[in-house]
Amino acid sequence: MSAPESPVLELFHRIADPPSATARRFVTDHALEDRVRFRNLTYEEVEKDWRERGGHTSPALWDGTRLYQGAEAVVARLLAVVNLGRDDS
Repeated sequence: MSAPESPVLELFHRIADPPSATARRFVTDHALEDRVRFRNLTYEEVEKDWRERGGHTSPALWDGTRLYQGAEAVVARLLAVVNLGRDDS
């Protein structure tokens, strides 16, 4: 029996946006690349998904239930993942 897969979090970001860079850096600095899917808002389909989830600010993190918007909210949500070692959505 294999361990259950952890849900993948989706990070909606913009490459040239400093707050987005903060969120991406947190993901890489804390080795969360296997848990977080980077979604670049340059692409129409990605922007559509972001807007469907209520997106209006980048970066934004979708955890399957809720969209956390802005670098502070995104980092706080990711910090919970790091500190708990699991996803408490």
